[in-house]
Amino acid sequence: MNSLIRRKLVENAYRLKLSHKGFCTGAAAKVSSSNGAQPSNDHVGQQKSSNKSEPHDIAIVGGGMVGMALACSLARMPMTKHLKVAIIDSNPALSNGLSIKKEDPPDARVSTVTPATISLFKDIGAWKYVEQHRHAYFDQMQVWDYTGLGYTRYDARDVHKEYLGCVVENKVLHSSLLSCMQDTDFQKTIYPSRLSSMALNPGILSMGMNSTSSGLNERGNLAKLDLSDGNSLYAKLVVGADGSKSRVRELAGFKTTGWKYSQNAIICTVEHHAENRCAWQRFLPTGPIALLPIGDNFSNIVWTMNPEEATDRKSMVEDDFVKAVNSALDYGFGPHPKSSNFGSGGIFSWFKTDTTICANECFKVPPKVMKLASERMVFPLSLMHANNYVSKHVVLIGDAAHTVHPLAGQGVNLGFGDAFSLSRIISEGIAVGTDISEVNLLKKYEAERKTANVTMMAILDGFQRAYSVDFGPLNVLRAAAFHGAQYIPPLKRSIISYASGDQRLPIFS
Repeated sequence: MNSLIRRKLVENAYRLKLSHKGFCTGAAAKVSSSNGAQPSNDHVGQQKSSNKSEPHDIAIVGGGMVGMALACSLARMPMTKHLKVAIIDSNPALSNGLSIKKEDPPDARVSTVTPATISLFKDIGAWKYVEQHRHAYFDQMQVWDYTGLGYTRYDARDVHKEYLGCVVENKVLHSSLLSCMQDTDFQKTIYPSRLSSMALNPGILSMGMNSTSSGLNERGNLAKLDLSDGNSLYAKLVVGADGSKSRVRELAGFKTTGWKYSQNAIICTVEHHAENRCAWQRFLPTGPIALLPIGDNFSNIVWTMNPEEATDRKSMVEDDFVKAVNSALDYGFGPHPKSSNFGSGGIFSWFKTDTTICANECFKVPPKVMKLASERMVFPLSLMHANNYVSKHVVLIGDAAHTVHPLAGQGVNLGFGDAFSLSRIISEGIAVGTDISEVNLLKKYEAERKTANVTMMAILDGFQRAYSVDFGPLNVLRAAAFHGAQYIPPLKRSIISYASGDQRLPIFS
């Protein structure tokens, strides 16, 4: 009986050995297909090949604005510019380039970038490409509500700056980052595909962890990514920059917290008779409407409302929609705020500290919209935050880690902040010999960015909730908040600095 058992064990071990050998051979062939021939500085991985390739240091899943900002930042930093980076995105613009002409009609999708973000773009050499295309700096901003009780105007001079921000079409930001990338000798491979599956311990799956021969055993501490076109690749670190429906976040098992707002946002581009040089935002009973300059005689509309109303507004004939926009930015829903509300005898006269108002601080009516210059697009709004940003081999940035309400245009700036923070921390880790996939290193990024992101998310969500209720006493409190922001200089300067990305609000310091 014992001899029979021993014989069976030997037979099973032999079959297992053969199975292991076949698996490793097939898997190795698949791995070797990830890059094909030796990659150039702008190699596009398309076809499977039998040539063996080295694993990548970093695989960026998502080549949108935030993913490309990370790649450009890595390409420009001395400690990271020699890394081998894979960029996985099915957008053909990454492989073929994106041709933009200044005379092209404006796109409806824009971003308001803060002075802090502009500074980071200048550091990596991307901002000079933005300035070659349509964009609009603005040095003033007016915010008011439909009750007529309060407003505030912000001026860049209050914080000794030239501007408060710049509005840029997303396609211009993306193209500028691509152009910046072409200026470097960065070792990147672009995979025009989508992520299908991901294994964070492929060596265990191939039973090669204890082997001493070359091959998959050396990749036991790498992440294995399988793509929709049949290619596979290995990387030390996988960066999820693939948006709010992140496949990386899903496959890595990150949990999220959040909720859907009962609101949609209509975005479109409109045209004026003259150039708009101010950013305008008015809080209405169903949500805020923003009018943002984007250059020439164009502005961008971001109008938040309930889903049913958004459907109606989107299907309106153009003339009726333009009338609705002008009404929402003028006398619609309520009167204009009056400076006298805050002067002697006003309901907030006890609250004022400085009632000397120059012409630039008086309430102004936004410029009239003449016609539409783009299609109208509708997006549902939500708040989402990943409970963790990092794990072994994986890190999330941008909308993959957090999404916010668009009322202050801060979403993309948070994402850019993630990208530049991560590249810096990776560089610091390399400088001291730390593995870039180590959780302890990546946790530094998470600690830094989670604080900034959660603070901004709480502020924006608070604003959204405060203006979702039309109630007399609450309206007075909101007006008092506007009054404080307008007439208390230290508070006003602090708000401007915080919104510009320069510092935290005092209550969060």
